[in-house]
Amino acid sequence: MADKRRRAGVLLHITSLPSDYGIGDLGENAYKFVDSLSSSSVSLWQMLPVGPTGYGDSPYAARSAFAGNELMISPRLLYLDGYLDIEDVMNKAMPSERVDYGAARELKMPMLRKAAENFLSSKGKALRDYEAFRRDNGWWLEDYALFQALADEYNDSRWFLAWPAGLRNRDEKAMAEKRELLAREIDIYCVLQYFFRHQFLELKSYANSHCVLLVGDIPIFVAGDSSDAWSERRLLKIDEDGQQEASSGVPPDAFSADGQLWGNPLYRWPEHQRTGFRWWINRFRENLRLFDIVRVDHFRGFEACWEVPRGENTAINGKWVKSPGQELFDALRRELGDDLPIIAEDLGVITPEVEKLRDDNGFPGMKILQFAFAFDGDEWQTDNAYLPHNIGRMSVAYTGTHDNNTTRGWFDELDEGLKDYVRRYFECSNDEVVWKMIRALMASNAMYAVFPMQDILGLGAEARMNVPATCGTSNWSWKMRQEDIAAPSFEGIKYFSHLFGRDR
Repeated sequence: MADKRRRAGVLLHITSLPSDYGIGDLGENAYKFVDSLSSSSVSLWQMLPVGPTGYGDSPYAARSAFAGNELMISPRLLYLDGYLDIEDVMNKAMPSERVDYGAARELKMPMLRKAAENFLSSKGKALRDYEAFRRDNGWWLEDYALFQALADEYNDSRWFLAWPAGLRNRDEKAMAEKRELLAREIDIYCVLQYFFRHQFLELKSYANSHCVLLVGDIPIFVAGDSSDAWSERRLLKIDEDGQQEASSGVPPDAFSADGQLWGNPLYRWPEHQRTGFRWWINRFRENLRLFDIVRVDHFRGFEACWEVPRGENTAINGKWVKSPGQELFDALRRELGDDLPIIAEDLGVITPEVEKLRDDNGFPGMKILQFAFAFDGDEWQTDNAYLPHNIGRMSVAYTGTHDNNTTRGWFDELDEGLKDYVRRYFECSNDEVVWKMIRALMASNAMYAVFPMQDILGLGAEARMNVPATCGTSNWSWKMRQEDIAAPSFEGIKYFSHLFGRDR
C-alpha cells in the first residue's frame, strides 16, 4: 500500500445514517457526515460491504459480489434528478430508531420502481449514460437483474431449493422465456443499479474533494443464495443440481468446541487459475471504482480455507485446503497495478504462512484493542500484539469492529480483574475508558486508527452492530440520531488527530 501516511478513520455503515425512509442512504446525511469527518481531520470513512442483502440482511451475505444495495439509493436525490415527484418523497417518511429492513423495502421499493419507470421513459444524456453502463456491465448485471426478478417471482425462495429445475440449472430455453416474460422487471433492476452506482460515485467524488478516502469491505466468500452462486457455479464447489459440495467455516477453538459452520460455497481454485483469476480481477476492479481502499474479510482464506464436507452439522470434521493466494495477488498486480490498496483482516488463529502472505504483499493487518486484555494464568500478557505499545507500523488499529460489542459495552461486561487491568493500563476511571482507548490508538505507531461511530458517541451494548453466529432484528440495525452526525465528540477526535499527526 503506497499511502502510508498516518490517518484517523471512522467505521460507520451507510445503513446506520439517519434517514426518514427507515434505512440510511446515499443522500444528504451522507454528505453531512463527510463534512463532519473532514472538519474533524478524519480522512478515512470505512463502511461494511454495500451489496444487496438477502435473508438476515447481513452485508456479508450479499445477493451479488458486484451489485449495490438498492435500499441505499436516496429517494430525495432521485426527486432532485426529476424522477420522483415531491409528493413521493415528502408524504412517505418513516422515522425509526433502528433499521427495519422489511418495512424499508415495503416503503422504498415502490418509490424506486416508479423512479426507474420514469427514467426509462425519459430522454437525454442520462439515458445514454445508462445504456453505456448496462452494456459495459452486462457480464454481471444481466444475470443479477434476472436473478432478482426471479427471486421476486418465487417469493424470495432460495434458488437451489425452490426454483424450477430449468431455471435452477440455467437451461437456456427456460431462461430465455423468463427474460422475455420479466423483461420490464429486469430493466428496472438494471436502472436501480445505475442509480446506485451514480449516487455512490457522486458521494465518493465529494468525499475525495474533502480529503476523505472511502474504505470498503470485500467478503472473501459469496453467499450461497446469490446471483454469483447461481451463475458462476463452475468457479465454486457446487454440483450440477445447485447443491454445495462443501461449506466454509473455521475449526474448533477456545471460543467454540464445534467450530463455526458458515455455509458459504468454497472456490474451485484450479478453475480460477485456468481463467487467470478473471473473476477476482473483475471483483477487485469494481470495488476499487467505488472505494479508495478495500478491507478483505477473512484474509487467511487466501492461504488456506477450512472446508467442511456436505452433510455436516458442525465444522468439526473439516480440513484445511490450500489456496493460491500469492498467485492471485500477482495476477491482480499485473492487471490493476503494483499498488494494491488492501487491508488484510487477519484476525483469529493466524499461521506464519498467512503472515508471510500478508507481509510479502505489503498489506497492513488489523489490531483490535478489545482483544488486548486477557490473563495468562495470573499474569498480564504485556507482550500481547494488540496492546498499543506493541502495535507495529503496518497495522490498522481499531477499538472494535462490527462484530464486537461497543467499547463501553465491552468494558461494562468485563470481570473486575480485567477491569482493573484496563484501568491501570490507561490510568483512568471507568468513565474515561473509551476515550483513553481512543487516545492510545491515536498515539500508537499504527498507520491507520479507526473507530466505530458508536465508540465516538460513547454508546453501550444497545448500539452493538452484530453478534456473530446469530440472526435477528438487533443485528445490522443500529442507526445514529440526526444530531450525532455533527456530535461534539468529534472535537476530541480532531484534537487527537492534530496531537498525534493523523491530520491531513
